[in-house]
Amino acid sequence: MSGDLSLDINIKEPRWDQSTFLGRAQHFFFVTDPRNILKSSESLEDARVTVEKYRYGVVKPGLTEDELWRAKYIYDSAFHPDTGEKMVVVGRMSAQVPMNMTITGCMLTFYRTTPAVVFWQWVNQSFNAVVNYSNRSGDAALTTNQLAAAYISATTGAVVTALGLKSLAKRLPAVMSRFVPFFAVAAANCINIPFMRQRELKYGIPVTDEEGNRLGESVTAAKSGIIQVVVSRIGMAVPAMGKHCRFPVLNAPVQVGLVGLCLVFATPLCCALFPQKSSMAVSSLETDLQERILHSSPHTTTVFFNKGL
Repeated sequence: MSGDLSLDINIKEPRWDQSTFLGRAQHFFFVTDPRNILKSSESLEDARVTVEKYRYGVVKPGLTEDELWRAKYIYDSAFHPDTGEKMVVVGRMSAQVPMNMTITGCMLTFYRTTPAVVFWQWVNQSFNAVVNYSNRSGDAALTTNQLAAAYISATTGAVVTALGLKSLAKRLPAVMSRFVPFFAVAAANCINIPFMRQRELKYGIPVTDEEGNRLGESVTAAKSGIIQVVVSRIGMAVPAMGKHCRFPVLNAPVQVGLVGLCLVFATPLCCALFPQKSSMAVSSLETDLQERILHSSPHTTTVFFNKGL
């Protein structure tokens, strides 16, 4: 080991207490910071090397604790927690604010015509599909055919839902019809996320004991995680989609600006609604998995899993 920094810092876990909403919010303000997408490949690689070497007991000379945590959050913002792979830029949670403020602003501004609804819903759901896949739980990747099928199902279902709601809006009072874009986004999330993470619903996601030892795969845990993610994503859309400009001349720029302002806070706060490292009682798991855990780890009463984002 080189350097003077202690090796007792647990960078496998976030810096703040994840059992509290405030601690989770502080954590996600760093993970979703839009400035992270401006980091160069060299910066990301340096952060990765710093974090991984520290985990193996190697400390870069002169490294301070604050620098270590900064490297960890740069690493967390760009690399998948289970696979360790670098996520595509638009799939990272740090891209949520700039991407969503543009897409949502345009959806709010140009949702009146059918072609506009179709186009912007397709753009939005294509972006969501990338995010949902990039932030999935577990370390098993979809095949190309599975990914293509998931993408087509997710985007088609979301667009059809949006068109149906738009048609319904014609029979609603003007005030209520303004909320149609929000309901379309909420319904689309309920479709997109499960489709893009369908492998988890079929085969399950890894569950571990408190020390991180893998105990098996659980579909029940996958369902729980996906439900939590859907709720969080709908929550992100509430403040942004609730905004509606009263001045048509300034419609587009005001919409985009208001949406961006809302998302800066809504994204980390809604990610913080549930711990990313979720837990579940062994007794709530599938019967066969309960039996395997009882046999291999009889003292384990609670399992942990990455719910995804």
